[in-house]
Amino acid sequence: MAKLFQNAFNWIAKKFADNPPKMIITTSVIGWGLSSLAQILAVAVNPRIKEEQKLFLIPQEFNDALVNIGAFLCITLLTKNTVANLFKTGKFAPKCVREYLNKNAKMYKNSIGKLDFNLEEVLKNSDIKTQKAFKTYKTFGTTVATVGAGILATNVVTPIIRNKMASAVQKSYIDGQRNPVTAAEITPQTNTEKKTEVHSVPKPQLGTLSSKGAMRI
Repeated sequence: MAKLFQNAFNWIAKKFADNPPKMIITTSVIGWGLSSLAQILAVAVNPRIKEEQKLFLIPQEFNDALVNIGAFLCITLLTKNTVANLFKTGKFAPKCVREYLNKNAKMYKNSIGKLDFNLEEVLKNSDIKTQKAFKTYKTFGTTVATVGAGILATNVVTPIIRNKMASAVQKSYIDGQRNPVTAAEITPQTNTEKKTEVHSVPKPQLGTLSSKGAMRI
């Protein structure tokens, strides 16, 4: 078991060595997913919880999982990508990078800050020290921003959304308990055939015979 965990840690370190923010997001989502799955299974197999309570608790736990993972993923990814673009376009840069850009102002002055400007490609023409400084600066900035976004999502956004969703689910459950659907309400009513009275229609009489034998119309 220890070797399995060690191999997993080695794979994570190798996979995300150059991108700590991505590692934070990926491992956090996996952790949220496993924790939520364990919580749902614990409710589902617990014999002390009544079946009618499980019908309420399991959907609530599932909704909580969706909110936790969805809100965390959206907020952290949006923050990470936004901050990374600020570094990429040159809005954020360390002092040595600023000095390099100022020396080559004729080439890059009008491009800095635009979406099509890629500072990493530009710095390939600079010295190794400047490239490493920018990489370190960008990694630190995006990591701090991602961690901050994760804290915001976990402690502020998700509790608000979860509380609203839980209230809606609880209200629906309580309303269902107060107004249960009876069998008579869900059984389709069959139309009874109305009995029609059949009246005999008298045959038309064309005429009667008189006592003298002549037909009377």
